[in-house]
Amino acid sequence: MSLLALMQGGAAVAQENGGADGSPDLQGMLTHHLLDGAEIEFEVLGRGFVWHLPHFDPVNIGPLTIDLSPTKHVVFMFFAAILCLAIFVPIGRAMRKKYEDRAPSGVANAVEAMVIYFRDEVVRRNIGHGADAYTGYILTLFFFILFMNLLGLVPFGATATGNFMVTGALALVTFVVTEISGMRALGFSGYMGTIFYAPKGLNPVGTAIMLVILTPVEFLGKLTKPFALMIRLFANMMAGHTLVLSLLGLIFMFAGGSALITGGVTVASLGMVSGIMLLEVFVAFLQAYIFAMLTAVFIGLIRHAH
Repeated sequence: MSLLALMQGGAAVAQENGGADGSPDLQGMLTHHLLDGAEIEFEVLGRGFVWHLPHFDPVNIGPLTIDLSPTKHVVFMFFAAILCLAIFVPIGRAMRKKYEDRAPSGVANAVEAMVIYFRDEVVRRNIGHGADAYTGYILTLFFFILFMNLLGLVPFGATATGNFMVTGALALVTFVVTEISGMRALGFSGYMGTIFYAPKGLNPVGTAIMLVILTPVEFLGKLTKPFALMIRLFANMMAGHTLVLSLLGLIFMFAGGSALITGGVTVASLGMVSGIMLLEVFVAFLQAYIFAMLTAVFIGLIRHAH
């Protein structure tokens, strides 16, 4: 989000939730901007508004209680999905109709170059035979995560990937796709060999010992891969926004000092935040790429377990 929006929102929250001595509540400012919530703040023509999201009664399904009320991060997830559809559906239709017998131009040419790069350098290189079937899924992952990351950098936006429930759901879907791919490629017995593993050529006693040792390791290895995907994306996106807000918080901490100190801290803080915001754009692309690439790597590893 823009520096002006951050400062305005941060000042309002810090002053509203300030301590008894009038000091700003910087912790409240951080949590207000970083965590999920039931309202979305925005500004139109200099006037601030708060959109209180609707609340639905929880649904009880047996022992489970499911709350389907939308939250701020859910709304921005839908925004990211709508962006994916709005950009790529028209381009896909144009590729089929206009560019069947000639090379695309403009935006369609750039999208085609990116798709071919992902297909050749990310999907095929890491998955191997039969990789093209996974190109659509991995491209969808990349752009969906990228748009969620970038929406957190626009004014009054929110980073849905800074919520470990969102990154956990993405990692869970990747885990399911990976394991089903392994079952289809290896067959049931071959897939079970990726869990109950013992090196060949051992005597029965050695095989039994290795099975006891390696089976928990192999099983935990399957779980640590999606866990690593979840934590890596969540931690990187959360850390960048926390650093930006913490540096802006220095302005409010030194606001009561002399004009020289306040001005120096403000200039230094805004300078560092501007640099970090530029870095955050790069991180948004990098983390989306890493998530997509590791998904391809995990699928390739299980399809070619040898």
